[in-house]
Amino acid sequence: MRVAVIGAGTIGSAVARALSEAGHEVVATRRNLEKVKWLEEYCVRLTRDNTEAAEWAEAVFLAVKPSKVGAVLDEIGEKLGGKLLISLAAGVGLGYIRRKAPDAKAVRAMPNIAILVKESFTAYATDLEGDDLETIKSFFSAFGRCIRVDEEHMDAITGLSGSGPAYVTVFLEAMVYGGLRVGLPRETARLAALQTLLGTAKLLMETDEHPAEVREWVITPGGTTIDGVFELEEGRVRTALMKAVDAATKKSRILSKKT
Repeated sequence: MRVAVIGAGTIGSAVARALSEAGHEVVATRRNLEKVKWLEEYCVRLTRDNTEAAEWAEAVFLAVKPSKVGAVLDEIGEKLGGKLLISLAAGVGLGYIRRKAPDAKAVRAMPNIAILVKESFTAYATDLEGDDLETIKSFFSAFGRCIRVDEEHMDAITGLSGSGPAYVTVFLEAMVYGGLRVGLPRETARLAALQTLLGTAKLLMETDEHPAEVREWVITPGGTTIDGVFELEEGRVRTALMKAVDAATKKSRILSKKT
């Protein structure tokens, strides 16, 4: 399909690249095109003209900041009749999108930056069915895993998986620093932390075990792991992570109320 990505920032650029690699014709827009020149290596056409891009496309991804959604839809709305309009803007609800672009086929979605390696978790909400739904699923499958959810869960998805890579990198960086503190070479500490994170995630995905069960496989009475887990519990790591998800979810809900 011909796909326009309006707003080739960090997420928008990743979306444009993934869709082009999946075989779609892609145009991406941004005011400063020099920052996304690299997309041309992936056969993505670049332009500053949102209206021209929307008119050319059969499907439009809206990847601008939440505060810019209204202005952009005012700009391109007349070009969206009968086309898929997929908003990636945090906190912007389907109701608002439909009011601004009543003739478009609206979808609200939240991927994450792991699109860059085709391992995003993308949740989406829409009332579309049939061929339109299959097209949407094919788009998001090019990013990684995807799932359809009720729109009421989209703010929580934003707080958990949309913002999630930032939480994971904080935890990962702490693991690397822990390795440095006990004398590991920097690259060894980095590789050990990354592979441990990757391996644990894969183990949980493939076995479908509860995280607590896998943790019990590692802990032995009087062993090394229980001392490490004790420090994590005393540091309230789980509480901090739950608060992070809660805070990001609340911010998404605040943004929703502004639209």
